[in-house]
Amino acid sequence: MTSSSRALCAAAVLALLAGCGSSKSTSSASPDPKVKVGVLIPGSISDEGYMQSAYEGVVRIKQQLAGQVEISYIEKVQPANYQQALVRFASTDQLVISIGGQTDADVRKVAPKFPKVKFVEVGGPTTTLPNLAMYDPKQGEIAFLGGAYAALSSKTGKVGFVAGVEIPPIVATAKQFAAGAKYARPDVTVLPPQYTGDFDDVAKAKQAVQADVSAGGDVFYQILNNGLQGMLQGAKETGTHVLGGPLVQPCGASPVFIGHTKSDIGAATEYAVKQYLAGTWKAEAKSFGLNSGTGASDIKLCGAAPGVSAKIAQIKADLTAGKITTG
Repeated sequence: MTSSSRALCAAAVLALLAGCGSSKSTSSASPDPKVKVGVLIPGSISDEGYMQSAYEGVVRIKQQLAGQVEISYIEKVQPANYQQALVRFASTDQLVISIGGQTDADVRKVAPKFPKVKFVEVGGPTTTLPNLAMYDPKQGEIAFLGGAYAALSSKTGKVGFVAGVEIPPIVATAKQFAAGAKYARPDVTVLPPQYTGDFDDVAKAKQAVQADVSAGGDVFYQILNNGLQGMLQGAKETGTHVLGGPLVQPCGASPVFIGHTKSDIGAATEYAVKQYLAGTWKAEAKSFGLNSGTGASDIKLCGAAPGVSAKIAQIKADLTAGKITTG
């Protein structure tokens, strides 16, 4: 089965996984020299956020390692189907990569059942298993920097945080956003974080912005996928601003954006595959933060005043050097 047909078959939805099987016989098929990799992408690969960043890593792998790797993915997977998707991949692939901390409970149930398969979760807690590596985009660290920039950019002195599912890594990120805002501007008011319950719900994300604007907020940070579009709508209608990410867009792409925090989820996916190919993969807790040397984490400012740019540069340097710690 080719990588494209495997991707199409898998993407057809997981209630149907039984009908998506390979025609190969494990006893008679000739060996395939390519390493088979499966990637679970719960959200949309065109969300302009976390999931699209992960997908761009898949694309780069296909372009750069086509002769060594057969990689497939599933997108837009409902939580009830996470386990089924992971089992499907683990039954055929040597390396399984799961994107997002929301998949953590299911990854930890499936990985022990397939001890010969290597698993990677991007996001989530740092506790590993014998065959499960945990890659941390350090969203809390970059949110600290984002909080600092939001606070310094706010004209009302009130900033807000909007996210999807209220899971521990996201809650921790919200706390670091608040800490960064207070670090840069002690008099700033950080509005209570809002959780829409769904990373992709556009309407609820827009409502969250409207509620924060009613409370005086004018600059907002987010951990959303497709829900980001709702934030942009709400901010445009109210004349407020959003700090984008994890994908970095050109300044001027939207007047709503005052900048972008970068968390390159695809870089973590590439790292996993390259480590497997090199025979150096291990069940490690790996950071992809500012001081990781991977270039996966950064911030881009759009239209910031020189004094604000200088202060953000200093905070970034202190985070990178470990002078500021975010846990």
